[in-house]
Amino acid sequence: QVQLVESGGGLVQAGDSLRLSCAASGRTFSSYAMGWFRQAPGKEREFVIGIRWSGGSTASADSVKGRFTISRDNAKNTVYLQMNSLKPEDTAVYYCAARARTGDWRNEELYDYWGQGTQVTVSS
Repeated sequence: QVQLVESGGGLVQAGDSLRLSCAASGRTFSSYAMGWFRQAPGKEREFVIGIRWSGGSTASADSVKGRFTISRDNAKNTVYLQMNSLKPEDTAVYYCAARARTGDWRNEELYDYWGQGTQVTVSS
């Protein structure tokens, strides 16, 4: 069992940076690939960025390439989402998720555990 708790959200201006954290409980954190998703008001939840259990490979949505990066510290059971050059369209609730299975990063059914989400609001 893995429990995920996101933190670091808030209200920022366009162009600012923000770092989200996702703290995981459970001794098997290092065996899970981790992903960040987001859901904007009135829209479906979408995949943002992911990282494999080893941290050696990542994947990201086109909309955040070059602006968002993901990293993980397995010793601290934490995954990070560094968001730079934020835009108003990045406004959403951000969720972290963990999965043991491989497959399409965007497939939410492959994720076993989800956090409760943290709000990110970017003003213009």
